[in-house]
Amino acid sequence: MNGTLFLLGFGLYLLLMITISYLVSRRQSSSEDFLLAGRKVSGTLTLGTTVATMIGTGTSMGAVGYAYQHGWGGILYGIGGAVGILLTAWLFAPLRQLRFMTMSEELCYYVGANQWVKHCSAVLIFLASLGWLGAHIIGGALYLSWATGINLLHSKLLIAGAFTLYVMIGGYKAVVWTDSLMAVLLFCGFIVMSAAAVHISGGIAPLSDLVTEALHSGQMKSLPLLPAISLAVVVAVGVMATPSFRQRIYAARSVNTVRRSFLLSGGLYLLFASLPAVIGITAFSLAPELDNHQFAFSTVAVMLLPAALAMLVLLAGLSATLSSASSDAIAAVSVLIRDLYQAVTGQMPPVNKAVRYARLAVLVVSGCALLLALLSDDLISYISNMIATLIAGMFVVAVLGRFWQRLNWQGALAAMLTAVFTSLLLLSQPLWLALWGNPCIPAVSCAFFAAVLVSLLTPASAVSRDLALQRITAQRELNPVVQQEQNGRPVTLEQRY
Repeated sequence: MNGTLFLLGFGLYLLLMITISYLVSRRQSSSEDFLLAGRKVSGTLTLGTTVATMIGTGTSMGAVGYAYQHGWGGILYGIGGAVGILLTAWLFAPLRQLRFMTMSEELCYYVGANQWVKHCSAVLIFLASLGWLGAHIIGGALYLSWATGINLLHSKLLIAGAFTLYVMIGGYKAVVWTDSLMAVLLFCGFIVMSAAAVHISGGIAPLSDLVTEALHSGQMKSLPLLPAISLAVVVAVGVMATPSFRQRIYAARSVNTVRRSFLLSGGLYLLFASLPAVIGITAFSLAPELDNHQFAFSTVAVMLLPAALAMLVLLAGLSATLSSASSDAIAAVSVLIRDLYQAVTGQMPPVNKAVRYARLAVLVVSGCALLLALLSDDLISYISNMIATLIAGMFVVAVLGRFWQRLNWQGALAAMLTAVFTSLLLLSQPLWLALWGNPCIPAVSCAFFAAVLVSLLTPASAVSRDLALQRITAQRELNPVVQQEQNGRPVTLEQRY
């Protein structure tokens, strides 16, 4: 692989993303335009951005590398993701009609618009978004470092700078357009790679025989049942409670738009699930002594494909990390300037400065995520542990809140804090962690138990959900409207209500 040529290709690719960002986002005047693309995202763009994010860093590097180590266990990542997005379509697509802007608004809605729940979940959502963003920086940097020879630190700086540029310019509208373009590249790249892998291996049967032999000899690690289930569960929980997927619900044109796009995404991803495993197993057959299993995807590309095609496929893999990163960056920015800003100042950002504040927030978010990315280089363990610690409790609150109106603010706080404590406890106990594979199932179980028990032992919420929604809407929209009126600018009915 010619590192200079690859770097040139990456530069041209980034220039294209920046150009698209500029062209699609020239008329942004409010934070809703910047963060949710005016809530008018079509079904095609919703499908494109969802697919691009799902076939992101965890799939292109994590799942392929996992298959290099565990054989057909690499399919579990795709199965978990498909189940997660299909359940999200069924359970949470109707939230579009409530016009939330952030997931913390949604969670506090379930418990009477309680501000403690809103602030606590906002902090967790912000940290979770930073965690996902850090994972994508790690994945992209590993690609870039391998292909160009640039050291890992400089590669992380380049990846962080790349998505920061086009997100700052275009906001969420730029994200959905660039993601949709990346989705085409990703699918084509994985299909080409998988076809080449099956051809060189002589079919699926020889790959299965290889896995059986490698597991028997100890060259691959067998995957016990409980850790296998835990991996699929942690990916599904991650999809169902990750802020960037909620952002797609809030920004879509309608409930039906979200549901159709998510169902189609889940079906495609389920069909796609075996491809990373095929590539990972083929990588093992071609290079069984790789120093870093996370380079399995890039190794297969270079060994099986002509140089020009290999470079295009690797650029597709790199685009996976950028598409996922841009979505999580926007989710983090939304929470920062809508929820955390209000928690600190007591008001929303001024209307005439909302887009400027959002762009500055992109810089802050990218810088914080880069610091996290500098602390780790192991992708799957990073993602699994981060989901269990930060997202498991919010997942429990979201699911219980949708279907159990007895949940109150005390129970919601208990769920979030219990999940964090349980996850950190398991991470500190190597034997327990080895038994479970990751802390997700214990964290979700304990959080569920804590939420139900504490809610039943404390008074039910006295605030109806209709009133809770009115309070959330007032908190979100009153200040900007008043400020706009005071500045002498017209206020539309949509802005007011």
